[in-house]
Amino acid sequence: MPGLDLQIILVSIILMGALILLTTGKISVDKTSLGIIAALSLTGILTPAETAAGFANPAVITVGAMFLLSHGLIRTGAVGFVTELVLKFSKGNKSRAFFLILVTVAFSSAFINNTPVVVLFIPIVMGLSCDYDVSPSKLLIPVSYASILAGTCTLIGTSTNIIVSDLAAASGHGALSMFELGKIGIPLALAGILFLFFVSPKLLPGRTAPVCQLEEGKEKRYIAELIVPAKSPLIGIDNIVDHAGTALGLDVIEIFRHSKILDPARTRITLKPEDILLVKGSAEDLLSCLKKKGLELAHGEEGLTFGSGIKDDVIVELIVPPLSTLLGDRLLSTDLQDDPDIRIIAVRSRLSHYSYRKIQEVRLQTGDIILIRCPQDKLSKIRNNTDFIVIEDIHHAIVDREKAGSAMAIFIAVVIGATFGLADIMICSLTGILAMTLTGCVRLKDAYRSLQPDVLLLIIGTIALGQAMQKTGTTQLYADFFLGLFTGMGPGMVLFGIILLTSLCSHILSNNATAVLLLPLALSTALSLGADPKPFIIGICIGASACFASPIGYQTQLLVYGPGGYRFSDYLKLGVPLNILVILAASFFIPVIWPF
Repeated sequence: MPGLDLQIILVSIILMGALILLTTGKISVDKTSLGIIAALSLTGILTPAETAAGFANPAVITVGAMFLLSHGLIRTGAVGFVTELVLKFSKGNKSRAFFLILVTVAFSSAFINNTPVVVLFIPIVMGLSCDYDVSPSKLLIPVSYASILAGTCTLIGTSTNIIVSDLAAASGHGALSMFELGKIGIPLALAGILFLFFVSPKLLPGRTAPVCQLEEGKEKRYIAELIVPAKSPLIGIDNIVDHAGTALGLDVIEIFRHSKILDPARTRITLKPEDILLVKGSAEDLLSCLKKKGLELAHGEEGLTFGSGIKDDVIVELIVPPLSTLLGDRLLSTDLQDDPDIRIIAVRSRLSHYSYRKIQEVRLQTGDIILIRCPQDKLSKIRNNTDFIVIEDIHHAIVDREKAGSAMAIFIAVVIGATFGLADIMICSLTGILAMTLTGCVRLKDAYRSLQPDVLLLIIGTIALGQAMQKTGTTQLYADFFLGLFTGMGPGMVLFGIILLTSLCSHILSNNATAVLLLPLALSTALSLGADPKPFIIGICIGASACFASPIGYQTQLLVYGPGGYRFSDYLKLGVPLNILVILAASFFIPVIWPF
């Protein structure tokens, strides 16, 4: 049928265009999603009613409701109290603290959206790294991984599970129950946590935290950016870390060359003219270094001084969270720049560093780190601004501890109601939100910011695209092609292939988009083999969350990139073995639990 062939071509073009845009990030996720919806309507592939059906999809409403419930738990401190427990039970033992953090993050992420959990634990980890003198880069990637692993333990552990369950039910294959995924998710999470606990300290770098709040009574230290002048005697020194420590009394944290970030803790770096050093030292040592003319202030004309008239000033790092309203805005257009008491020193993105002189055109993205100096009393204002997180500020998200018990009780009631089928999970979650607002646990106008509209629009857009693929026969075409790769193989190998394909795609796309696009393929493949679709549905859930080898596959990966000072290779070192572990274990045990 020529018409059908043309529609398949059009759907494939829209699919490839969406994949390219979502992968490259040239256009924001929400604009890409709206583009998918508009393209499917304008080409006549879907009717207006079919295109808009995603807005009324129960999965979208449920995911949005879970964002709001998570916000209530975080903002009341119902989750935040675990910080104090970690500090209490670790008793100064680094290994015990690390294990308790992984377990606590995993348990929390099994029931609420893991992005706010990781947002909460970044300052906890940074604080512990200062208290226990351990590198935060040894801890932050494992925290992100533990949160992702635990998301596969329950239906509400991640929005992907909710979407897959709803789409599976809509296709006539039954929804997932609250703890059904736990049969495979809990063993995988436990194995993954043990792997992270024993292996990550050996594979991850030992980068020093730039900013640590020193105990009272210790000599106050400052962070500064110093530039290497053309005739500096330091030019040519190949071990600047040791030299700066012994001869200058300064700790060299990072070196910036043409806006690129170099880590002297990993490799020896020979200094060149115009290199910028991010250093930490006492006011006396910094002033002494400047007098020797070996280094100069990177922003000398701005009158940056040390130890004089700024006794109450602190140097802090701010991280830009996923829910910040400033995403995409220029840094110099924010309130930070407009406040005369706050001084912006630099901004660091995932790939580059920009000193104050070079940040005029920098647009903020999730995970960017802003280094500022401000009076101590300004920190309360910054804490109350949810556009930023003070990295070392452990209690930044705890605002109303009195309501913590009520929030936790409401959430438990939602879980119990959905688990025992007292009502649909969408109804339970909406009722939970109503209860939280009536009891004062959360204000709706504040909670709306936690809805993550770009995520919801992405779900709606990919649902429409999945429906178009199904309607035009594109899904069946791709299923037949995929089956051709496994000709003569049993359903076990085909399941392995689907889990592997899902995992690979989730490293490039979001896990939600991957699940929506590949679930129809998995279902068509299962039916073609004459196998029960349930193992394939479970496989999509597990594979979509197995995105450990890339910082762009999951929001939490981007969040820890900057604070941990990571490189892309760090995710490969730890993520590839963990990915292999999860894919192989899931491929073997899923058919045992859910036979074909």
